[in-house]
Amino acid sequence: MAYVIKDSCIACGACAPECPVGAISEGDIYVIDANTCIDCGACASVCPTGAPVQE
Repeated sequence: MAYVIKDSCIACGACAPECPVGAISEGDIYVIDANTCIDCGACASVCPTGAPVQE
């Protein structure tokens, strides 16, 4: 299962550099490409608001 980013994202940018496969892109909130995500949880471990969660 891929991770998704909930609306609690504050677009701080902490998660994107942690993704080993570059699945996270910037927008109004950050977005994870489910086809690229390897379900490692690196993004969730650094998010200050807990926005990335398993789908």
